[in-house]
Amino acid sequence: MGIVAGLDSAPDFTRIVVCDTDTGAVLRQGYAQHPVQAPDGGGRPSDVDPQAWLLSLGEAAGGGLLEGVQAIGVSAQANALVPLDSQGNTVRPAMTGGDKRAQVAAADLIDALGGREAWAQAVGCVPQAAQSVTKLRWMARSEPENAARTAVLLQAHDWLVWQLLGRPVRRTTDRGGASGTGYWAASTGGYRADLVEMALGHQAMLPEVIGPADAAGTTPEGLLISAGTGETMAAAFGLGIGLGDAVVSLGASGSVMAVHPEALVDQSGMITSLADATGMHLPVVTTLNAVRALRGTAELLGVPDLESLSDLAMKSTPGAHGLVLLPYLEGERTPNLPHTAGTLAGLRRESMKPEHLARAAFEGMLCGLADALDVLRGRGVEVRRVFLLGQAAELPAVQSAAPALFGAQVIVPQPADYAAIGAARQAAWALGVSQGTLDPRNPPVWQGAVAQVLDPGEDLAVGQAVRQQYVSVREQTHPGAFRP
Repeated sequence: MGIVAGLDSAPDFTRIVVCDTDTGAVLRQGYAQHPVQAPDGGGRPSDVDPQAWLLSLGEAAGGGLLEGVQAIGVSAQANALVPLDSQGNTVRPAMTGGDKRAQVAAADLIDALGGREAWAQAVGCVPQAAQSVTKLRWMARSEPENAARTAVLLQAHDWLVWQLLGRPVRRTTDRGGASGTGYWAASTGGYRADLVEMALGHQAMLPEVIGPADAAGTTPEGLLISAGTGETMAAAFGLGIGLGDAVVSLGASGSVMAVHPEALVDQSGMITSLADATGMHLPVVTTLNAVRALRGTAELLGVPDLESLSDLAMKSTPGAHGLVLLPYLEGERTPNLPHTAGTLAGLRRESMKPEHLARAAFEGMLCGLADALDVLRGRGVEVRRVFLLGQAAELPAVQSAAPALFGAQVIVPQPADYAAIGAARQAAWALGVSQGTLDPRNPPVWQGAVAQVLDPGEDLAVGQAVRQQYVSVREQTHPGAFRP
């Protein structure tokens, strides 16, 4: 029996799981927070010294956690750009997350290439503040000296893999990580170096994109390091989703992604065309308003938490007595209404009760995510099952309404470190291929996530009526804005 490890370097912590190579069973695990960095000298919270990732990695791996491990996979936060100079040293701290400094640079880049459609055709996505290509443009405009010194561009997982291998001459990445940069096209499988030059002002070295089952290298001690990937792709791989599956993630904002055999070019820019960790594609549609709509409603109604809001909503009935909330509290991306506000419609004397507003908030959030699902379905993406992730997925008001509103079976996986598990599964795949026991086209079959399975059943017709009520209000309020 072999063992492999998966390492997930999230924005705030490092999680390591050690798994059985054959079944994926988690045998042991380690955890460490990243060292807290107090921004000084004008530093920003989104500026992070990558050494912090290595320090927490070392702490998480303490106590002999990796003893006997034959291979390691690395997952790391998406949208973390690490610019290096010609000697391999960091030019400036890594720029992480949805860096608001780069919003003007995103608009600048969209115009420079000729609009949203031109970007969608070029790389399958429209520049946003979080993407590497946009951060490069910001750096070229705001920190020209740092931009001029930048010779190599890596993502967080690329940098960690490179460090684990002892900083070799060869630098690698995978399709998943590359697809989120804004200068690699999932449709062609190639970089657009001209977009790097447009953003940064000059060319830079980019890591070699290796296959999902390839090894990035082997340490001097003989430990195999797999390709690594972004956190989103690793979590999808750890969950074991495949064709016919979609993942709906309930954070403050929401996202819907699904496995598809080909890259989708969406000229409206609603779909971001990512690659997954298996050789397939992972089109993603995001909404700006998910759990933040629930929290806002809870504050308005004076209830202390989301659990209480859910209990209140369960006292109402499907359709909330005609009350409909369009939850566009921060503007919206799906549909593209960046400057709009939320709408509460259907107010009648009998509907003006706290439980009906609570119900309308849950239904509005889920209907907004159903719109995102429809964007994918409208492009031929099959959705038979929906995996529901996030703390709010456990709420009864979500679980009772989601299957009928989504029109699909809903799977609520038990909370687990799916990104780390996905990284470990990738390590097992690369190890098996290197030993000749696994096919590079087929990943190891691991036991699936422990989950609740919720079917629409007899509620489907009622759910679709609620959905139609929502669509009618959306179309009356914002006619023609949503074109899936």
